[in-house]
Parts: sequence; structure tokens; C-alpha cells
Amino acid sequence: MVPEKVQKVFRDHGLEAIEFEPGSTHTVELAAARHGVEPARIAKSLLFRNKAEAYTLVVCPGDKRIPSGTLKRVLGSKVSMADAGETERVTGYRPGGVCPFALEGVEILLDRELGRYETIFPAAGTDATSVRTTLEALARITGGRVVDFVDAAGAPL
Repeated sequence: MVPEKVQKVFRDHGLEAIEFEPGSTHTVELAAARHGVEPARIAKSLLFRNKAEAYTLVVCPGDKRIPSGTLKRVLGSKVSMADAGETERVTGYRPGGVCPFALEGVEILLDRELGRYETIFPAAGTDATSVRTTLEALARITGGRVVDFVDAAGAPL
């Protein structure tokens, strides 16, 4: 079941949640299989923390990794990936269902590469929910900043 705060965002923006059996979309591969799309169209959300305890959620194609050096260049400081407990405490979502919707106090960076696809599928707050959207809509709804991680790294990921 989609959390109420995410449902409100969806209602406000005309989005419709997609629901599956619990646990069926908690990895990129499972989500891609459930949607019948390539893993790159799954918009995975990863939470990072800097030394000042500021948090950034990076949303990128499911088949990509963002090197820590690239994140350091984009954010201006070294970052570490948040662990599962920290991720749930900060975002309100458990790993496998972390989404960029209805977050407070978390900077959101959206990988420009998500725009290669007509539609993408970020999680919707649980490991059994998602939503069909576009990079443009995701940026508008979440207030996320679109970043070209390829240019920031100086080379393709």
C-alpha cells in the first residue's frame, strides 16, 4: 500500500500508483521484470550523507552507479551511503521502496540520463509500489535538481 503522504502527492499531480505483491519490486531487477522494462528505466533512489550530516537523495537509472568521486565533485564534499536504518529514519521509507516523493530536509538530485526514456518508474514508498512518470515531471513534483553526472565525472559512468 502506498503511504498516505505519497498518495497525496500523486493525487495533487494526477499520478497513479502501481501496486504489486509485497516484496516483489525491492531490487532493480525485480522491479524491471514486474514492469516488463529494461533495468535502466527503473529510477533507483540512493541516500547519501556528508560529514555535516546533510542528506542527498540521488535518483538514477537502475543500471548505473554514481562514483563517489563524482558525487564529491557535484556536492562539494565527500559523502557516504546511508545504511538501511538511517535511510528509513531520514526518508521514512525502507530500502527497496525509497522514493523521492514527500521528503523533507533532503536534497534531491536527478540523473539527467533518466531523460533518455519516455517513462521511468521510481518506487512509491514501499517495496511493492511504483509510479510511471517522466524525468521532467519528477523534477517538477519533487523540486529535484537535474544533474549531468557524466559531465561531472568527465567520462561516462
